Amino acid sequence: AEAKTATGIFLPDSAKQAPNWAKVLAVGPGRRTKDGNLVPMGVKVGDTVVVPEYGGMTLKFDNEDFHVFRDEDFMGIIKDE
Repeated sequence: AEAKTATGIFLPDSAKQAPNWAKVLAVGPGRRTKDGNLVPMGVKVGDTVVVPEYGGMTLKFDNEDFHVFRDEDFMGIIKDE
């Protein structure tokens, strides 16, 4: 069945993108602005994040897949309460 967005656009099942959850294993220092200022990462090691189904880069180490995303690719952080 098709889903209708809030703006009235119909999306077929094949166009729906299911988010995935992932555990952050490592982060870099952040990114640099055009002026050279450091913008720190919005996530930290141990965070559980929501990532898009498609996107990022897959790296393989010792027959295990790891997915690398930019900070702006994360759709959210899952908080334990």
